[in-house]
Amino acid sequence: MKKIDVCLSPELLHLHNTTNSIVVVTDIFRATSCMVTGFAYGVKSIHPVETVEECKALQDRGYIGAAERNAQKVEGFELDNSPFSYMDDRLVGTSVAMTTTNGTRSITMAKPNAVKVIVGAFLNLEAVVNCLKNQPYDVLVLCAGWKGKVNLEDTLFAGAVVNALRDEFHVAEDGAMMAYELYDKAKDNLLGFLATSSHIRRLQRLGIQKDITYCLQKNLYDVVPVLRGNELVAM
Repeated sequence: MKKIDVCLSPELLHLHNTTNSIVVVTDIFRATSCMVTGFAYGVKSIHPVETVEECKALQDRGYIGAAERNAQKVEGFELDNSPFSYMDDRLVGTSVAMTTTNGTRSITMAKPNAVKVIVGAFLNLEAVVNCLKNQPYDVLVLCAGWKGKVNLEDTLFAGAVVNALRDEFHVAEDGAMMAYELYDKAKDNLLGFLATSSHIRRLQRLGIQKDITYCLQKNLYDVVPVLRGNELVAM
């Protein structure tokens, strides 16, 4: 039977064997929500990189540059880390270079050993689940967290994936069980459950309430970004 597990932080990824796994990277606030939204609105590809310098080099080659650090836009780039920035007709058919504090780093960390790396958010939860059901591999949900620390919103998304797949995948490890139990408590009111979480408080201090509400909506888009080489494309 296929297995599903959850890695609660990128700092723990070395403890997981991903050689027979699809890794689902999630960074709910806000990198993977941006990626899903971008593809839903017609972006051609997204090249995730770990550093601002790499992103700037790609921007100089003609990519649209999207850079975020500490939840704020990096000066000199076209796009920030708000999904609403990707709802722009000018981005249709373009290639975006993206670096974020947590999400893009997690993708680059997952890439070397995983069978496949896909991007998940509440916005495309059902599409991700349906994709995983049709694959013959184990699943690891990698939570991007915040600067190596565990965060609640990514863990809840991981729990939602475990909840949807628990009858078809073996749930053996405590990380997956914890994520599932948390999601089971929160699923009817995600925003209320997360109201005092650290990242929501961080975003609220920056006046980004609309992003919070948007990113917690389920199943707005039927798109699954997948890493092909160095770039994400819509599966």
